[in-house]
Amino acid sequence: MEPRHTITSLTPQRLPITVRPISAAETYALRHTVLWPNKPVSYVQLPDDETGQHFGAFIDPKNDGDDKDKDDNKIKDNGGSAELISIISLFIDEECGEARFRKFATAPAWQGKGVGSALLAYTIEAAARKGATSIWCDARQSALGFYQRFGMSGEGEVFFKGEVPYLRMSRTLP
Repeated sequence: MEPRHTITSLTPQRLPITVRPISAAETYALRHTVLWPNKPVSYVQLPDDETGQHFGAFIDPKNDGDDKDKDDNKIKDNGGSAELISIISLFIDEECGEARFRKFATAPAWQGKGVGSALLAYTIEAAARKGATSIWCDARQSALGFYQRFGMSGEGEVFFKGEVPYLRMSRTLP
């Protein structure tokens, strides 16, 4: 598992978020609610979920960001009261050095507030630390601008999953 990593988000309330590894099962509720609410939960479960790395962004409304650790200036985790608000799953093919992230979802109330950006940046860094030389995803066409801000470019033709248009987006990693 990846080491725990804590960051402070730029939410309007300036509440800190904690990004950390989670289990595949912990991703299912947000995957279902945000990505495919009209499908059964089994639709968002991947056959290779157990081989992936899954990360979650948590917000703790009890933590106002004032209780910083003196040694590393990071926000302390109050444990137990944090709410999972964004998830992503990372799969790395070590033979070819390619990383793929899938099932990236942020709770609607937290979209557009920097939470997903912080989680994706963490995931890209995690892929690079694991030795991946490139990263890609199947991006919903409505989110292409978001991925372009992370240096990702479109490849190939638009395709559909159900009625939703997608485009493969990728970038090289340092």
